[in-house]
Amino acid sequence: MPDADLVTQTPELPAQTLSDGVPDDSRPLRTTRVHRAWSVAAAAFVTLIGAAGFASLPGLLIEPLNGEFGWSRGMIGLAVSVNLALYGVTAPFAAALMDRFGIRRVVAAALLTIATGAGLTVFMTASWQLVVLWGVLVGLGSGSMALAFATTVTNRWFEHRRGLVTGILTAAGAAGQLIFLPLLSVIIEHAGWRAATLTVTGAAVVVAPLVYLLLRDHPADVGVAPYGAKEFVPKPPPVTGAATRAVKALGNAARGGPFWLLAGTFAICGASTNGLVKTHFVPAAHDHGMPVTAAASLLAVIGVFDIAGTVASGWFTDRFSPRRLLATYYGLRGLSLMFLPVLLGDSVHPPMVLFIVFYGLDWVATVPPTIALCREYYGADSAIVFGWVLASHQVGAALVAFLGGVARDTFGSYNVVWYSSGALCALAALMSLAIRRRATPASGVLPLAA
Repeated sequence: MPDADLVTQTPELPAQTLSDGVPDDSRPLRTTRVHRAWSVAAAAFVTLIGAAGFASLPGLLIEPLNGEFGWSRGMIGLAVSVNLALYGVTAPFAAALMDRFGIRRVVAAALLTIATGAGLTVFMTASWQLVVLWGVLVGLGSGSMALAFATTVTNRWFEHRRGLVTGILTAAGAAGQLIFLPLLSVIIEHAGWRAATLTVTGAAVVVAPLVYLLLRDHPADVGVAPYGAKEFVPKPPPVTGAATRAVKALGNAARGGPFWLLAGTFAICGASTNGLVKTHFVPAAHDHGMPVTAAASLLAVIGVFDIAGTVASGWFTDRFSPRRLLATYYGLRGLSLMFLPVLLGDSVHPPMVLFIVFYGLDWVATVPPTIALCREYYGADSAIVFGWVLASHQVGAALVAFLGGVARDTFGSYNVVWYSSGALCALAALMSLAIRRRATPASGVLPLAA
């Protein structure tokens, strides 16, 4: 028998799912070398790479905006925190909107919103405009392409290999970071921050038609079953009341302790990655005399190892306990942050490279096991519930993005922020172990490893 991953026979379509009125016994099995789900996943991967460019820029703008306008790091951090918070709060509603209007329409509209917000920043002259344009518009657009997008694609198109695909799509952010960080830092150094924001605008405009042409909302749209499914899955009707459904899913999930443990650990995850390292690593390294381009390159290298770490985490999640994986990831992350203050210097040296490699492997390795636990507990609503968990991730990131800038303005260094974040990661490790295995899996969900 051929490898099932390469050759897929699509089950015959049930009569009630056919829109052309052709009886199901007259439509033959369709044989393809590569299942269509993989091309959809590839299109989603490219889309998320483009989205990563929007998230890569704020940390690079702190020094240029401070130098040109005299805005404090706390003020700039406020705009970044609004962006991160809206990124998270938008995610659960975006997941519900995808159920109502489809993936393609929601993501294409989000990309155009990002292009508008980023493009208009070149004309700003006051700090409140940065909050409105980069904080609100780009935050809303980015939130609509958050990890809830990856979760929706995975849940709809894959029955098997969900952990692996989740890891691959999560790694797209790291791949985008690897591409955009060095590019944008060079552009800022040689052409100024406005040229860099226009580059981000152009990326959003280019990716939008790609999304609309290549993505498909559901396997039934192209007459195939989800990857690994034994039966054809009819496309569900559009779900109305997106906002109501998102709030209802939150209300149901919030009644149990697992949701709060997942939200709390993921808030610490966001605080120690997007809020702290992605936003403040470059200016912190620059405080020690390291050139901005060198610091941005180190941050991009995190993306290289992030890809490997996230894909590996997806593979591990299919085989091992997600709770124990989370405890391990958070514990190691906190330990590494405790060493960072003594590693920062005016040049790149081996211990710093070792930190970058280690932190990169752990950066978003937490995502696949967190999604797996949401799927275990919340079944059909798992994408929306994960959107709310992601909201907590971004709220944690937003707080540290703002408070980190305030701490730098107050104490003259970031040391207190590094140590505090390390302690929080240790707390997250303990919280992960406190999440208990669900006795009865949610409807349609296979039990995970204990």
